[in-house]
Amino acid sequence: MPDSFETDLFRAAAGCLAAREPAEKMRLTREAATAFAEGRLQPTGNDPVTPIDEPGRPEQPILVAPRNLAQRGLGTDEGRAALVHAVAHIEFNAVNLAWDAVYRFRDMPAGFYADWVSVAADEARHFAMLEERLAELGHRYGDFPAHNGLWEMAKKTADSCLNRMALVPRVLEARGLDVTPGMMARLQSTGDTRTVAILDIILAEEVAHVAAGSRWFEWCCQRAGIDPAETFDTLLRTHCRGVVRGPFNRTARLAAGFSVEEMARLDTLVA
Repeated sequence: MPDSFETDLFRAAAGCLAAREPAEKMRLTREAATAFAEGRLQPTGNDPVTPIDEPGRPEQPILVAPRNLAQRGLGTDEGRAALVHAVAHIEFNAVNLAWDAVYRFRDMPAGFYADWVSVAADEARHFAMLEERLAELGHRYGDFPAHNGLWEMAKKTADSCLNRMALVPRVLEARGLDVTPGMMARLQSTGDTRTVAILDIILAEEVAHVAAGSRWFEWCCQRAGIDPAETFDTLLRTHCRGVVRGPFNRTARLAAGFSVEEMARLDTLVA
């Protein structure tokens, strides 16, 4: 790792965010996570927090509106590669989101940074698995268009850790808990057991990532003296109308820290 990263976790996070090429971003993420686990990085730096901007990303993929993404069937290698690419793009963004949480929110307990550094490392490993699978299907990351919805929500929540925890891991990333089992079933029907095995690993670990969002959302609500379920419902109705869709993977969401009351409120939102 560069010398400037050796003790300052916030500076390391900024470096991981700024890296443009996937291989460099994932390498820096692995090294930063290792250094943090070994106690060589601490959240004690005092560099000013810069306004949120676009993270480092390669020139490809081209970013388009979600409605402009082509829908491909899974009966061909091309269609399966497009699906793998879409998930890889989510994981690439998730690496940036985890590091931005570490970098941006400076007044949090030590456990917050431990959680999101660990998430960044997991997401980098997920991206690597998907990138390898793309290569097996004759493609690479950047070959298909993608959308920027995750990062757009990061921009909207840059000034509030409470809002970020509510609306990124507990809304956008939690959507993966709902849709991944269906993707796995469709891929299984085509005989693509290799991709199914990767998605099975990702699904299990994403439960813990959404749970981290739930944990720190509740912590932020307690600090603010507000009710988590009511606050989550208000944020959804203010910022996410048309974004939240069912059906929900209730088992996974409950395991990821959603309360029974929150699930009931989600049901009324999509009814």
